[in-house]
Amino acid sequence: QVQLVESGGASVQAGGSLKLSCAVSERTSAYYYAVGWFRQTPGKEREFVAVLAWNERYTTDSVKGRFTISKDDVKNTVFLQMNSLEAEDTAVYYCAATPLLSKRDDYVRATSYPYWGQGTQVTVSS
Repeated sequence: QVQLVESGGASVQAGGSLKLSCAVSERTSAYYYAVGWFRQTPGKEREFVAVLAWNERYTTDSVKGRFTISKDDVKNTVFLQMNSLEAEDTAVYYCAATPLLSKRDDYVRATSYPYWGQGTQVTVSS
């Protein structure tokens, strides 16, 4: 059982930055798991943000150039650095883990991830 705990959510002004952390209970070996970030606003489905799968990083177009996913294997932690935040980035952010998938397109689907954290709130005020 893989357990994930997010932290780092806060309220910030538009244009500001935040760094979210996702602590993973098991070694996030690149040979076994991909770790992704999703976000959700009330009444909407969870939206893919970014994923780190082995040595590859995929980021949704709306955050490219502003958000960066990275990891620290020693600390078993995956990060989401968010810069130039916009009001539209306001959401609950979740990290999720899945065994490595054969199809890149499957990483954008929330249903591909069996393990989820509890979420952390990010609020961006304009």
